[in-house]
Amino acid sequence: MISDNALLHGCVKNDKACQKSLYARYSRKMMMICQRYTRNTQDAEDILQEGFIKVFNHIGSFKWESKLETWMTRIFINCALNHQRQKLYLFPMVDIEETNLCQSEDSSLAEFHVDQLLEMIRSLPDGCRIVFNMFAIEGYPHKEIAALLAISEGTSKSQYSRAKMLLRKKLSEQAGDYAKFEKKSI
Repeated sequence: MISDNALLHGCVKNDKACQKSLYARYSRKMMMICQRYTRNTQDAEDILQEGFIKVFNHIGSFKWESKLETWMTRIFINCALNHQRQKLYLFPMVDIEETNLCQSEDSSLAEFHVDQLLEMIRSLPDGCRIVFNMFAIEGYPHKEIAALLAISEGTSKSQYSRAKMLLRKKLSEQAGDYAKFEKKSI
C-alpha cells in the first residue's frame, strides 16, 4: 500500500493515478461525513465531489501539521457547511428553552444498525443536525460552532440539546417498535 506521503507528493504533481488512489482510500469515509450533514444522497455526492476538487486544488498547501485525513475531514466539513449555509439563512436558528428530557426509557444503540442511526440523524431539522454533527461527532466546541455558523454560543447549545431530545425520542420509538416485533416473532 502506498503511503499518504507518497500519495500527497504524487497529487501535488497532478499524477492521476495518485489522485485516484487518494480518492479510493478516503472517499467512503468522506462520504459518511457528507451524508451526516445532508438529507439526501444526491446532496452528499455533490459535497463529496466539491470536497475532492478542493483537496486536489489545495493539496500543495498541506503542511503536515496534522494527519492528511484530519486535514481532508476539515475541508469536507467546511464544504458541507457552505452547502447548508444558504438553507440556514432561510431558516435561522433561534434559542429554544432548555427542556427537561425524560430519561426513564433507555435505548441501547447496540440494537440499531448504523444506517438506521444515520437516517435518524439525517431526519433532524437542519440547524439541529448540523450542530449535533459538529459537536457530538466531529468534536467542535460550542464556541467554535457558533463562530463558524454565525450564531450565538447559546443557540449552538440549545440546538444540540434539541437534537439530543429528538434523537432520544426517535430511538425510544424505534426501540418500542423493535420490542413489539421481537414479542410477535417469539
